[in-house]
Amino acid sequence: MAVYLAFLRAVNVGKRQVKMAALRDHLAENGFSDVETFIASGNVKVTSSLRSLTKVEQQLEAALEDWLGFDVPTMARTPKQLTEAFEAGEKLRCPLPGQPRHYLAFLRDKPTAAAAKELEEWDKEGERAQVVGRDVHLWLSSATPKLTNTSMENLLGTVGTARDWKTVTKLVAAWC
Repeated sequence: MAVYLAFLRAVNVGKRQVKMAALRDHLAENGFSDVETFIASGNVKVTSSLRSLTKVEQQLEAALEDWLGFDVPTMARTPKQLTEAFEAGEKLRCPLPGQPRHYLAFLRDKPTAAAAKELEEWDKEGERAQVVGRDVHLWLSSATPKLTNTSMENLLGTVGTARDWKTVTKLVAAWC
């Protein structure tokens, strides 16, 4: 049995509401064990006999779509991969003055070098990004940034979901 950390995109946003207790119960009834959630933004820890991140993502997505009636893109990582992403982020220098908010976006697929370069050249005031493998570190000074999850996905050609760095820090402490 292996442990996986899943990051669900766009749950508890608008009409896409999901109670975490019900989510844990549903996943436990659909082949996952030791299911835990962290805050209501779609952070899930599961144990599974599956040995592939892709298969875990697919099984989670299928179980959620059958239950909720809408697509829930899911990005999975092992605890080791989350720790590595965290450690990489701790070493990065903030590219903006002041104290912008730092986010970590988990991508489904590693973007091409050209797509990563295009995102890293994003030139809107108070917004910067750095791609590290299948993850993107974002620094945003604005409460209403132009660099949204959708714009990032369009530039990179893959689905993703972002978490505030404070949440990532807490997830690493709790689950890794």
